Amino acid sequence: MPRKRRITDPGALLPRLPASGSVDPGRMRHHGRTGGVVMAEEAKAKVGLGGVPETLLVTLYHRAAEARRPDALLHDPKAVELVDGIDYPFERHFGTPGLGRGQGQALRVRCFDQAVERFLATHPGGTVVALGEGLETQFWRVDNGQVRWLTVDLPETLEVRRRLPPAEPRVRTLACSALDERWMDEVDTSRGVLLTAQGLLMYLQPAEVHRLVAACAQQFPGGALLFDGVPRWLSTRTMRGMEMSEHYQVPPMPWALDAAEQRRLRSHSNIVELRELRPPRGRGVFNGTLMPLVTRLPLVGGRIPPLLLWRIMLARFGTSTTKPG
Repeated sequence: MPRKRRITDPGALLPRLPASGSVDPGRMRHHGRTGGVVMAEEAKAKVGLGGVPETLLVTLYHRAAEARRPDALLHDPKAVELVDGIDYPFERHFGTPGLGRGQGQALRVRCFDQAVERFLATHPGGTVVALGEGLETQFWRVDNGQVRWLTVDLPETLEVRRRLPPAEPRVRTLACSALDERWMDEVDTSRGVLLTAQGLLMYLQPAEVHRLVAACAQQFPGGALLFDGVPRWLSTRTMRGMEMSEHYQVPPMPWALDAAEQRRLRSHSNIVELRELRPPRGRGVFNGTLMPLVTRLPLVGGRIPPLLLWRIMLARFGTSTTKPG
């Protein structure tokens, strides 16, 4: 076993600030649909992020937009609360919620949620390690009352997260890059572990992805990694410069998931299974009929069908560091 590398900086493990305390009740209002409490306009939290960390606001915005719908596919009142409590020009940067963006994000998130729920069904007190979690609210959607949660993210991202409610005793936050392998020594694996990397790997260099996946497979025998990837065409577009609006440019996505990358991941000595997870059926002709058919298509020429913006994979690790023959 490799030597344990502890993170000794007392500021590295950042507790989230409580949702209440010295807040003046007169500066708060109730959100009608969710029943949640959010801050009034003058008390909103200002967010100053750029580059890849700013993408956490994109996904949060579209999750909340879907959750507000009367026919929502995703129940996510925490996302609605967060959007309502952040001072940021969401619509100016990311456009109006439409063209199926909110639903697409909801289906992606539900696929991740379902995989986590399956893990918790067999490991009720297990540990979920959310790499690059941003302002994802998955804990509150899948919490079974026993799961232990570790969020690993950059310090500037966690500084935003810890200023927003709520605090949870079974959730820890660790301020470091997912590429800093010291976080691995902070994970309790005694009751099972599931690693998640939602919306993270595509922003890394291919060599960084390979090293991270290999380190996880080596360090967490018997565990699994849940992650997503984008097609080659989307990666290429972002590398050339891709604008979501005149005020926001999508950060480059150097890593793409294609058949060659899947073969490379499967070649690791302790990855015993790599399989694709299909998102649930959505509403309407596109997400309710067409997309379920497209997701069942095999890769043609090693490429993801052009209608898909992402694919979700689950890599299972062997119980030892040697892959069975």
